[in-house]
Amino acid sequence: MRYPESLKPGGTIGFPAPSYGCAVQPYRAAFMNGLKKWQEKGYRTLPGPNCYADAGIGISNTPEKCAQEFMELYCSGNTDCLISCGGGELMCEILPYIDFVRLAQAKPKWFMGYSDNTNLTYLLATLTDTASLYGPCAAAFGMEPWDKSLEDAAAVLTGQVRSVGSYGRWEKESLKDEDHPLEPYHLTEELAMKCYVGNTMVTSKLQFQGRLLGGCMDCLVNLTGTRFDKTRQFIERYHQDGIVWFLESCDLNVFAIRRAMWQMEEAGWFDYVKGFLIGRPANGEPMAGLDAYEAVLETAGPKNVPVIMDMDLGHRPPMMPLIVGSTADIVVSGNSLSIGYTFS
Repeated sequence: MRYPESLKPGGTIGFPAPSYGCAVQPYRAAFMNGLKKWQEKGYRTLPGPNCYADAGIGISNTPEKCAQEFMELYCSGNTDCLISCGGGELMCEILPYIDFVRLAQAKPKWFMGYSDNTNLTYLLATLTDTASLYGPCAAAFGMEPWDKSLEDAAAVLTGQVRSVGSYGRWEKESLKDEDHPLEPYHLTEELAMKCYVGNTMVTSKLQFQGRLLGGCMDCLVNLTGTRFDKTRQFIERYHQDGIVWFLESCDLNVFAIRRAMWQMEEAGWFDYVKGFLIGRPANGEPMAGLDAYEAVLETAGPKNVPVIMDMDLGHRPPMMPLIVGSTADIVVSGNSLSIGYTFS
């Protein structure tokens, strides 16, 4: 696994928009303030040409132009790391225009984003053997003040920390809107993780290790079985480490989550699994007798490994920044979760 160099003081952050950009409010104002905050910390910023574009369907521009922007910023000698402008809907359509061979030969750089950005955070790991960062997109860094999760993401990018922990409270309803684009997270809900080994709920301390892989299930299930799906080769390459899967969802309801888990299992993705880290689903209301827990456990339970549900991951912030492709030591004690990263 190739690990990028940490962002150094005075380094340059590139901002591509391979999914949606920041053309409309409140994202535009938040993005611009985020640029200012990075600059105040001593970093240079280089927004790509699609950051304020609104010419695409489900993404910022045409798939060709989005791919071109990403390739140029990643392979350029003028950037040290990349943070995606935002998520979206159809980032998958840029993949035929991404030169993964060239990316594998280029100097590795951190690329951070989540949601639709799974299409690149996941494939950088599985196709180019390069670690990436599943974490907040650029507009989030415009909030005043930064949440601890944003501080953690910046600290991982800059190499100041190699471990992160859960945050205690989460946001159910955002206060951010066009009139209040810089609002911090509205942290009203207590963290309440549910931990299982197999199908049995446990309250004792859990510790497990493995290589982190995953992202947004909405995107992962879309990649399954395509020419970009080299997951089996990746997990075979690292089978001695085993895989800790981190999974979260945006638009999937509980039945779609259960179908996604089934499909990934049948594709062989969960061979060598050492554990599951499951984020709070954005659309996880029970339906017809099925809840979000059983939707996951129907597939994950028979693996008889730790399954941590409702952790700080995904579309219900805050989210722990997760290094895709790294080896991780996960410790769960009570209602607290910590992840220590090893670059191997």
